[in-house]
Amino acid sequence: MEISQNAALLVVDVQKGFDEAGFWGPRNNPGADDNIASLIDVWQASGRPVVFVRHDSSKPESPLRAGYEGNGFKEYVEERRGKGAGPELFVTKTVNSAFYGTPDLDAWLRAEGVSQVVVAGIQTNMCVETTARMGGNLGYEVVVAYDATYTFDLEGPFGWRRSAEEVAQASAVSLHGGGFARVVTTEEVVSAAK
Repeated sequence: MEISQNAALLVVDVQKGFDEAGFWGPRNNPGADDNIASLIDVWQASGRPVVFVRHDSSKPESPLRAGYEGNGFKEYVEERRGKGAGPELFVTKTVNSAFYGTPDLDAWLRAEGVSQVVVAGIQTNMCVETTARMGGNLGYEVVVAYDATYTFDLEGPFGWRRSAEEVAQASAVSLHGGGFARVVTTEEVVSAAK
């Protein structure tokens, strides 16, 4: 795998509100935050572009709602913002895709000459997957660092309930098998980026 010198890292919704287990329920991949931090460090050290995406939920009960403490980035992300040698963008959104945020992510990536994006963050099957799918639709080469994402148990139709791990795996299979993105490990991305 090759990671281009100007590949952008999209850090999606790594916000304090996702630590409120009482709201979200059980999660998978407890090592995700360490992997996200390592990706940011590698990107910033190499001067590659980093995009920090924040979800401003319009739902009044959401831990991600604007004005609530949970809306803010997790501390390790906030500490790293503005510290890189390369270009950086801050995007806010109210829907799943970072490409429907403000400012216009697609326009910024194209202005920076970016054709490859690496996606990490929360939740695997929601905003990470939607951003990855849309990136693929827009013609970017999309890489998802699977173990730098996590999600939560989910209930669907017909009383079907799936664990966070099952949901995350289904998302990865859909993205990778469907040709929207290449799903890999953080270690593979870091090795290729160095």
